[in-house]
Amino acid sequence: MRIRQLYEGDTPGCIKFRYALLALDIVTVLFIIATSFLPRTGVIESFDIVFGVLILADFAARMIISRQPLHDLARLSTWTDVVVIISFLAPLAGEAGGFLRAFRTLRLLRDYRMVARLRTDSAFFRKNEEVVFAVANLGVFIFVMTGVVYETQKSHNPQITNYADALYFTVTALTTTGFGDITLPGTMGRLITVVIMIFGVTLFLNLAKALLAPSKVRFPCPVCGLQRHDVDAVHCKACGTILNIPDEGMD
Repeated sequence: MRIRQLYEGDTPGCIKFRYALLALDIVTVLFIIATSFLPRTGVIESFDIVFGVLILADFAARMIISRQPLHDLARLSTWTDVVVIISFLAPLAGEAGGFLRAFRTLRLLRDYRMVARLRTDSAFFRKNEEVVFAVANLGVFIFVMTGVVYETQKSHNPQITNYADALYFTVTALTTTGFGDITLPGTMGRLITVVIMIFGVTLFLNLAKALLAPSKVRFPCPVCGLQRHDVDAVHCKACGTILNIPDEGMD
């Protein structure tokens, strides 16, 4: 099947196709962020339709080639894609669709074939994979929680008048800075604040760990299967097997 070949093949054309899909995901996220600060216009709604059709085509193709469609339908990522498509093609209550579209960012962390391709093609990604994922996880969390704050507060909280206010509150709560100039009233507001602080601190710690931990390289041990080792490792730390980790020469 030609569609399956595009999504799973190793030819140069197939690889370029999957990079194009990755580029679409990134452009979609940037579009969502940029338009969240702008009033709704006919031009933006036209772009909504274009993105919605492209994402729908990608979603339909993935379902067609799926070997376990029922299993895929049980995944959260599948339903977030459905919600995103609906929000682009049939916006719910105007700006409310913007919050639903935030879940599209989760798509960037889902494609394992693309991750494997990046490991092969990008030396930077191989050396900094944990940092890249830590930054991506933190970015996704900030973006989604900003959407939650904005959509739940804009109608009754005079301190949250636009997406920038929601982003400002999210970051101050996440870092536990707590300036106090913007607060979320009521029980729901307190619960949202607690979620931001607890999960935000955890994600910050993960990012700090990825930045400060010794550099590792992905190289499966042929005996015990340990996946990551120090870049200059000669023996596997788990079983002592002699390793032959390839490198790219001196920097």
